[in-house]
Amino acid sequence: MQSLGIYVQVPFCASKCSFCNFTSRVEPSVLFGRYCEALEQEIDRLPARYKALGLGEKVLALPVDTVYFGGGTPPIVGADRLEKIVRALHGGFEMTCAGEFTMEVTPRSAGAGFLARALGMGVNRLSIGAQTFQDQELRAVGRLHTASDTQDLVEDARGGGFSNLSLDLVAGLPHQTAESWRGSLEAALRLAPQHLSLYLFEIDEKSRLGREVMQHGTRYHADAVPGEEFMADAYETGREVLRREGYIQYEISNFARPGYESRHNRKYWQLEPYVGLGAGAHSFDGTHRWANRDSAESYMAELAGGRTPIAEFRRLSPEELVEEFFFLGLRQAEGVSLEEARKQWGEDLLGRWQARIETLARNGLLAARGENFRLAETAYLVSNEVFQEFV
Repeated sequence: MQSLGIYVQVPFCASKCSFCNFTSRVEPSVLFGRYCEALEQEIDRLPARYKALGLGEKVLALPVDTVYFGGGTPPIVGADRLEKIVRALHGGFEMTCAGEFTMEVTPRSAGAGFLARALGMGVNRLSIGAQTFQDQELRAVGRLHTASDTQDLVEDARGGGFSNLSLDLVAGLPHQTAESWRGSLEAALRLAPQHLSLYLFEIDEKSRLGREVMQHGTRYHADAVPGEEFMADAYETGREVLRREGYIQYEISNFARPGYESRHNRKYWQLEPYVGLGAGAHSFDGTHRWANRDSAESYMAELAGGRTPIAEFRRLSPEELVEEFFFLGLRQAEGVSLEEARKQWGEDLLGRWQARIETLARNGLLAARGENFRLAETAYLVSNEVFQEFV
């Protein structure tokens, strides 16, 4: 039976990290209450909004088995407001009791008291933004916590009853070396999380640090950012270390103990339906994609005025769905099944991709086993180039 995922965006942080390319912002706390009220309004008005878009109520009738509160830093708005949002979700959706409920937290943002409240809301998985276990690297990118704070948060979470913890690490931060990166990996492993995400610092115009690197400047410690060769080596080191410790790499950036893969994130890669709530949140029902206004101010203004916060809405063509099937599905270690794709979209449409798939396989970028194709182990670092072949 098909199920639904819900993503709730809380786009506020206590500080803006120099490497962050998300839409999260540092805002006065007076804004938090208004934003959370807007979230409740959005949930309450979804049936009417979706009907007006021609979606019907089918997506809202699906049982919800994953919830993800991200951002930003959700705990920053306080447990009282988050509890109200959770109650609104229970009022507007069919929530299953055996689902996965993830909340993103950062060290220092969630003490023992908050964690107890979160557990009471139904949160059963924490995604912790550790980023690195080297204090110099944390200070360089503007993080407010220390490595010790991360360790304290993990201990508080375990002591408070959480048994499903994920840690984020970033390779390519200023002042990072092969030795410090390995030290962060080892420190993370000592905390024995059930899940680890390894990301490479993206050098693009969406972050202050990325722009400075592109301009060959020195602000934000841009001159101390290691090169691409270092990041490639760091990624391969991470894969090797985590594999040796029994973690399964089930997606390009994600590793887990067996049975602890992120069920919510898998919905994105497997083209399953999900509803995004809040500023900048995206949704998908299997045929349509839609997205809310990016800024918290415009999102709140639309809802306050009785209007929809949806800024983009479109129906995907069969060709676009097949493209997404490939470039999202190939992110997963298990890859994609052409047999499954043929059943869904037909031989004629899939036939257009056959020659390209065979060429990628001949060139060692895809590995084949019958009708199943996955990204070759040696192609993970050039995955974006492979995905471009399907766009």
